Amino acid sequence: MSDEDFVPAKGAKQRPGLSLKARAVALLSRREHSRVELARKLAPHAQDPAEIERLLDTLAAEGWQSDDRYVQGLVHRKAPIHGVARVTQELRQQGIDEKSIADVRRSMRETELDRAAEVWRKRFGSVGLPSDQAEYARQGRFLAARGFSHEVIHKVLRHDIEPDQ
Repeated sequence: MSDEDFVPAKGAKQRPGLSLKARAVALLSRREHSRVELARKLAPHAQDPAEIERLLDTLAAEGWQSDDRYVQGLVHRKAPIHGVARVTQELRQQGIDEKSIADVRRSMRETELDRAAEVWRKRFGSVGLPSDQAEYARQGRFLAARGFSHEVIHKVLRHDIEPDQ
């Protein structure tokens, strides 16, 4: 984070008494945060962007913050209900490096068809496969909004696989 990128939030409340490290540890004790996300949340409370960078380096060295753990947690939470595109988009927004994103993409593609079929079954299992173009488009939009590829959506909706498995 450079000095030009450092913009404290408007109207951010400066709470005396809590150090920057205490704020960071409090955030990390609730859930994993990516380095970029943590820097963004700490920015309103820091006097200098270099202070945040030093703190983030220290937290990473001490094992408090890890982008790898963040990626694992996000994939664990999102993979059952979202496709590759949606998960990788979220990882990019959180500043995760492209190598990690490529690894996630590769591992998720192996199971994308099964995951899409399960999402479809939960939402449309009682309705069944689309009987007309309007229903096909509606179900396709549902799966596309969750980040599944068009190829996978076509296979699920054309019943090229067994969605009930």
